[in-house]
Amino acid sequence: METTASPRTLKTIVAASMAGTVVEWYEFFLYATAASLVFGAFFFPATGSPLDGVIAAFVTYAVGFIARPLGGIVFGQIGDRLGRKPTLQATIIIVGAATFLMGCLPGFASVGYWAPALLVALRFIQGFALGGEWGGAVLLVAEQSPDRSRGFWASWPQAAVPVGNLLATLVLLVSSWVMAPEAFLSWGWRIAFWLSAVIVLVGFYIRTRVSEAPIFIEAKAQAEGEQRADYGVGQVLKRYPGGVLKAMGLRFAENIFYYIVVSFTIVYLKEVHNYDTAQLLLALLVAHVVHFLVIPQIGRLSDRVGRKPVYLIGAVLAATWAFFAFPLFDTLNPPLIVLAVTIGLVFHAFMYAPQPAIMAELFPTRMRYSGVSLGSQVVSIVAGSLAPILATAWLKDYHSWLPVAVYIVIACVVTLVAVVSLRETKGISLEAVDQADALRDARSATPSVAR
Repeated sequence: METTASPRTLKTIVAASMAGTVVEWYEFFLYATAASLVFGAFFFPATGSPLDGVIAAFVTYAVGFIARPLGGIVFGQIGDRLGRKPTLQATIIIVGAATFLMGCLPGFASVGYWAPALLVALRFIQGFALGGEWGGAVLLVAEQSPDRSRGFWASWPQAAVPVGNLLATLVLLVSSWVMAPEAFLSWGWRIAFWLSAVIVLVGFYIRTRVSEAPIFIEAKAQAEGEQRADYGVGQVLKRYPGGVLKAMGLRFAENIFYYIVVSFTIVYLKEVHNYDTAQLLLALLVAHVVHFLVIPQIGRLSDRVGRKPVYLIGAVLAATWAFFAFPLFDTLNPPLIVLAVTIGLVFHAFMYAPQPAIMAELFPTRMRYSGVSLGSQVVSIVAGSLAPILATAWLKDYHSWLPVAVYIVIACVVTLVAVVSLRETKGISLEAVDQADALRDARSATPSVAR
């Protein structure tokens, strides 16, 4: 059976994967930006310190990360059993509905503590669906990519993430330009959330135009023919715990570093320097464009020189970022601020671009969705969800960026250990991964047969 798609079909698959990913990450990062700029004052009571409201908003933001592993478990199970396509169609609708309803919520001044309670409930639903999105989106591409260029093709869904963030930033930027600050804080921020309904419909339609990967169809038919049920989270933890741990280690620094760059940067410049909101969003806009452009090229580099060297470069560079970025922020020079944020996202891309290919190559097809989703999403509870909360709390307590810099270094050391433990998988065949899994099955069954 031909397991890779033709170039034309592969481009369609990439477009479908990216379309949905843009939608879902537009909505997820819209929340992150709004939490930094709006939600602290709108959904929570005043305490006398603006950072208290920001921390409270980031705590609700963290709820989405807590829900993501649950979504990864549930949708990973569904994706391994029924298919990647129907799972991705379900997740995009759920995320879209939750985000649209966020734009309809009343504030603390209107309904008191019901406001943050409703926000938390919708945030949980949003995170739950997103937990099943990432694994399916990258596998839809990775499982149909040529072995020699999987890093390049599978990096395109990753490139959709800055596009989604870019759109969220652009909508908020335009809103902040055309509205008075009072109007933006009162109701203008809602427009960006309501626009998600239109984007969701477009993404859902595009995802109806693709089919499952032949390698998945073959694995599914084989499992049904043999009446096997050895797929899903339980099996991947039983058979590939090392793969899950390595995936978590890879994700740890990348996840922390990203949310420091795109979320805590806003808090730092806004609260420490009272930096102009429009200028701040413009800096992020430029950085997201560069991030989008470099991710596929770094994915291509991982096909040439290997997954491990590229990832190692990213982890080492990320460890250095805070020590020059925050001094650049303190200059309040707009070009230098743009440069610092942009460099941060370029460093991040060295870890982010090869990630889908590496994770897809860690697990066999019959449990790949569960393995990838579990490895990538569970760690977000202690990584991305806590990063802006801890960083903001340290800023409040120590009035310094130095604890944040040390935090990033420690995270990068964890990821470096995970990268070193990997075997190089550049150019490996996913069929070979399945064959190795089948051979492992046969060897484990031999003792019982002998008895």
